[in-house]
Amino acid sequence: MDTQLITLCQELIRQPSLSGREGAVAQFLQQTMESLGFDQVQVDAYGSVMGAFHGSRPGPTVLMDGHIDTVDLSDPAAWTHDPFGGEIQDGKLYGRGASDMKGSVAAMVLAAARFAETTGRDFAGTVWVSGSVHEECFEGVSCRSISQITRPDCVIIGEATSATLKRGQRGRAEIVVETRGQTCHSSNPEAGHNAVYDMAAVIPAIQALTPNTHPVLGRGILELTDIISSPYPGASVVPGLCRATFDRRLLVGETEKSVLAQVEQALAQVKARLPQLDARAYLAQGEAPCWTGETIRAKRFFPAWLLEEDHPLVQKALAGLQAAGLEPKLSHFSFCTNGSHFCGEAGIPTVGFGPSLERLAHVIDEYIEIDQLELACRGFQGILSALLTA
Repeated sequence: MDTQLITLCQELIRQPSLSGREGAVAQFLQQTMESLGFDQVQVDAYGSVMGAFHGSRPGPTVLMDGHIDTVDLSDPAAWTHDPFGGEIQDGKLYGRGASDMKGSVAAMVLAAARFAETTGRDFAGTVWVSGSVHEECFEGVSCRSISQITRPDCVIIGEATSATLKRGQRGRAEIVVETRGQTCHSSNPEAGHNAVYDMAAVIPAIQALTPNTHPVLGRGILELTDIISSPYPGASVVPGLCRATFDRRLLVGETEKSVLAQVEQALAQVKARLPQLDARAYLAQGEAPCWTGETIRAKRFFPAWLLEEDHPLVQKALAGLQAAGLEPKLSHFSFCTNGSHFCGEAGIPTVGFGPSLERLAHVIDEYIEIDQLELACRGFQGILSALLTA
């Protein structure tokens, strides 16, 4: 049993780190990297932690990224294990973030340190490990700073893959649709115009849209996720505004302009029947505080990405995993990751590999199997060896 790896994972779990409140775990990770002899350790303005080992010869820069923020507990009383205890039972290590994704962060940090030690730093290139912040709310946004600092030639995303190798993912956008009417007293509704009735006409038109499909990534889903009228609550007031939000899962090549155009076409069709319709569609904007005092801001548009099966990074990563004793299958993520920035925005070749099951993210009694944790650490070392020593 890899005691060092398990202990590191436990210590990361014992530091609660909701998005924007990752300070304690970031500082612990920084201290851990320094104690392990990383050549360079720094924290950026958003609060992400980065550490590097530099090889003795020039070569590519490899970045292994794992986010250190977690979602909240939602129902603490339902947990049968302490969510911040790092308890072990029947070969499973329990706690919020165990699977998503402090287990993987622990494995990447130790894999980098062990790779540097076993090679005596006699490798070509540089290894960076990043513990990124705010991934749960802003997939890839904090990584814009990380890629500027580290300048990677390729990236390994450490999200849970059950030790398979991922070569892409759908992206995600939040599309907001607004209808505007005229408020008035609800005892005299004909004096105004009810924006909710207009939204009731708009939603079926949007629902009838058929998003694009991709032979690998599947359907570009468009799903209503919330709706609210204003003023709310509407005490004796006809609502003059109604706002609906749609989750749009993106495919490779789709842009802000192209996904909005589909929705705007549906609005135009409704307006042809209801000339009084006043409606618009736009991408949601988000902002949130960081533990450093900085504010993170972005449109909620996180692109899709996909590498070909024969891409050199895919093939070298497969070879490295096989050399480490794994038998990885090739697939793609079912959810959005920081790869939306690295590959989708910046065009940096990216793959995903990490321990645990995708379905264990965000659940009550989240856990990671210790076997998976140890397997991933070996796998990360194998990938580094294939990329920097072969």
